[in-house]
Order: sequence, then structure tokens, then C-alpha cells
Amino acid sequence: MLFGAAALLATTAMLAAPPPKLTGAHPCPGHAGFTCSTLIVPLDHSGRRPGTLRLAVAAAKHAKAPRGVLLLIAGGPGQPGVPLLDRVERIAGRERKAYRVVVYDQRGTGAGALDCPALQDAMGSSDLAPPPAPAVRACATALGARRAYFGTDDVVADMESLREALGAARWTLDGVSYGTFVAERYALGHPSHVARLVLDSVVPQTGDSGLTLAEAHAVGRVLRDVCGSNTCGNDLATVVRKRHDGPQLLDALTLDSIVDPTYTSAFDVPDALARAAHGDPSGLEQFLSTTEGWNAAPADELSQGLHASALCADWRFPWGSSEAPLTVRDGKLARAVAAVPAARFWPFDRATLAGNGIVRQCLPWAPTAPTPAARGTIHVPTLLLSGTHDLSTPLEWARQEAALIPGSRLVVVPGAGHSVQSRAASDAGRAAVARFLLG
Repeated sequence: MLFGAAALLATTAMLAAPPPKLTGAHPCPGHAGFTCSTLIVPLDHSGRRPGTLRLAVAAAKHAKAPRGVLLLIAGGPGQPGVPLLDRVERIAGRERKAYRVVVYDQRGTGAGALDCPALQDAMGSSDLAPPPAPAVRACATALGARRAYFGTDDVVADMESLREALGAARWTLDGVSYGTFVAERYALGHPSHVARLVLDSVVPQTGDSGLTLAEAHAVGRVLRDVCGSNTCGNDLATVVRKRHDGPQLLDALTLDSIVDPTYTSAFDVPDALARAAHGDPSGLEQFLSTTEGWNAAPADELSQGLHASALCADWRFPWGSSEAPLTVRDGKLARAVAAVPAARFWPFDRATLAGNGIVRQCLPWAPTAPTPAARGTIHVPTLLLSGTHDLSTPLEWARQEAALIPGSRLVVVPGAGHSVQSRAASDAGRAAVARFLLG
């Protein structure tokens, strides 16, 4: 009876709510042709919990956009979207005359970032740097019950409010990294409102187990491509066995796939691995120290509080969902790791699977209601992009997602790393997007 009354109150609140709108419009500083404004959304879209959030939005001023709105969706989870304006010409320069380009800060990012200082200091912008458990627990405690309102289902509900505020019957979504996961979940929930999807550096709609099996496999594949044989992979396996620092090495190699997917320009990784395997770790230690510095980032650039709130609720882990009691998680994780054949995570070890940053962030995260699991098939014209050297969202993930979207096309860019449209040296991915969106 109490549940029914609560549901009735929530429904009444939603019916009484005014339609979403953009407020406080003003020219975006430093970005001529864009208007910045604010979208106010409920903390809880069901209406059961009071409170609102203010999301920053930037939209192209021109009204003549024959192909409608093109929403660029940032990654993370935890990155704000408005800073994408700095790269909009590179990402969507060819499409700007045909589309009204829009970017926005997802809840819990940018000026509204969920800031957990100890966790932020430990991880910065990284997915895979293992944080200390006390920092994770302190973040969950500080956020309290609010942490349940920052999953991808909440982001999708915000996007629907944004679409209505823009007056767009349908729009085109271009997501990068975690932004692809958001775009996929939106297309599953609101297929009639999506004209086309661009998924760049793909996270599959089903999420992942957190054990980094795809990433570990990709490291062996990428090093084989860089070195022309398994020599570099064998050197890495030797280093992991000697130093027992698989999680740190996986994090560093993943970050280098974003900064320098050649693995030889910014730092000669094959040489550092070879020397370390044969007893001289100085080059490798310099590489690890350098990449750790690259990871440093404040919460308004990538919020680890939001990262944990979203990822831990979105994905399903060896211990189950984010609702699982803390007391059962360690045992289930250990059994799952022990059951994985060694060939699936070479050149790493089992300690890497159990100790990577995603697992170490979500393992001690306080029990929280999970994001509903994905259901259904995406029936929207879709283009997927993947770089062969991307370790953050490996090619294996893109192929997995492409198989779930009938009629989709996957463009693979050799040698490219993460975020093909904005970072790849090759123009092949950007040209494919232009043909897909303008053809």
C-alpha cells in the first residue's frame, strides 16, 4: 500500500513538472557561433527524491541545419562535454553546415563534478590505476544515497530532457568511449528519437566483467603488431612475473595507447620492456613514472566520484551487481579469476585481473541499486570506429557491439589509438563519419 502511494505521488509529480527548457542563454566564451545555457533536471527522474541538477549545454547558434541536431557525447564516465568545443572542428568540422552541433556536461561532471579528493588523487583520469580501498569507501560514504542517481540510466533520462528542450523530434548521436555506451543505451530506450549513431572507441552495451580480459588480450595483439613478433609480449610477461606489477603496467600501456599509439615516439616501450626483462628496469620505471604523471587530473576534468557511481552500478562483476553484499565479493572474485584460462590474459597474470583499477574501485564500493541491464536490439543506422592500437576500448569490444547491431558498419583504423575522430593521425575515420552523416 505504501509502495502504491509512493508510485502515485511520483507519477503525479512527473505529470505536474513543466516541460524541460534551456535557461540563461549567453555566448560561449571563446567559441563564436555557440550559445551556452543551462538545463535543469531532477536528481531523481522518478520523482521520489527531491532535488535538481544544473547541466551546462552549448549549442550551435545557426538555425539552418537541414539534418537536425548532432549531439557529441563525452566519455569517462566522468568527463564533461562542453570542453569538446575545443575539438569540435576536428571531430565534426565537415558536418557543421548540415547539423546543429550540441555538447553538454553529463550529471556529476564539469562544474557539478562529484569530488572525492582522496580517490581523485589516487586515480586522476585513469580507469585502471588501482585505488586504495579506504579512498573508495570514503567516497561512497561522502556521496551517500545520492550515488544511486548517477548511473547511465539517469544520463539517458537527462538526454531525453535535453532533446525536448532543443525541440528536436529526432537527433543524431556521436559518442566516444563511455559516450558510446550512453548512446547505445539511449538508442535502446528511445529508438524513434535517433536518426543515426556514431560509436567511436566502443564500450559494448552489455558492459563488462571488470576483469580486463579484452584489454589484456589486446595488449598481446598490439605489442605483436608494434614489434612484428611475440618478443615484446614475452618480455612483458617476464617483467610481470618478476616485478608483480601487472595492474600498473596495464594502466601505463593503456594510457600510452591514448597519448602515443605507436609506442615508440613519446617513449620507446619495446626497448624499455626488453631491458627490464633482462635485468635493467630503469627505462621501464621512467615510463611508469611518466605515465603516472599524465594521469593527474582534477575532478572537473574527470570526476572519479562520478566514475565509480556510474561504472560500479552499470556493469556486472564476478560478484554480481552493485547490490551484492560486501562480504561475498572477495570470494566470488577469487573463484572467477581462478577459473579463467591463462591464455585469455597473457601476457599478464591472475593478480592483474583481480587487481586492476576497475575491480579495485568497485569491489569496496558500498552496495547501491544497480543500473537496469540492457535489453533488446538497436535498429538504428550505426557506424562504429576503432583503432587497432586502442587498449582503453579495444577492437574486440567494437566487434562485439557491431555483432549486436544489424546492418551496422565497423571501420577499423590501423595504428590508431583511442578516440579516432579527435586523435588519430589518419583521416580515414573522420572521412568515414562524414560520408555516413552527409551521404
